Amino acid sequence: MTATPDHDPADEEEAPETGPLRRCIATREVGPKERMIRFVLGPERVLVPDLAGKLPGRGMWLSARGDVLEGAVSRGAFNRAARGPVTLPSDLRARIEDGLRARIRDLLGLARRAGQAVSGWQAAREWLQAGRAGLLVQASDGSPAERERFGGRHLPAVSPLTAAELGVVFGRDHAVHVVVAPGRLAEAIRVEAERLAGIAVTRPERGI
Repeated sequence: MTATPDHDPADEEEAPETGPLRRCIATREVGPKERMIRFVLGPERVLVPDLAGKLPGRGMWLSARGDVLEGAVSRGAFNRAARGPVTLPSDLRARIEDGLRARIRDLLGLARRAGQAVSGWQAAREWLQAGRAGLLVQASDGSPAERERFGGRHLPAVSPLTAAELGVVFGRDHAVHVVVAPGRLAEAIRVEAERLAGIAVTRPERGI
């Protein structure tokens, strides 16, 4: 979008970062901040993904979609929003993906230590049948037939990590099925998994 004398799109970014909605600097669409990624300028005006949304500085918000990120980079959206030159890391997309995967692993670890998540076919099925499940997390590289046989069609399901990555969280070689109890941790994992699915070069398959 080209600025006109009476309207500079960057002016819209000056509003305080309050409330549940944010405006994407690339598409100009307003949406829930949970579906976006915040960026700030670090030292020497290097662009920093603020995945937790807590770093100091005026945030630049972008919809958590790979095509939107690519468009923002190619069309200079960060420069316009920052009102000046911005240094973009060459591996920006990979940093975002790696950061989101790390956040998901950390959240799953918290859920496991709090007794709010279990892995493995037997334990996960018991939680599922007992109505203790709020979110189903299945390995992105798991067998589609195996994931289908597990069940849980009524549950929100995400597949952000491989079986090996899930296994590390739960202290085993691999884990295909993870059930998380209803609550804030389950919701946080779902949000991060959806942001990752939007931004990833190859979107993980969903578990069901």
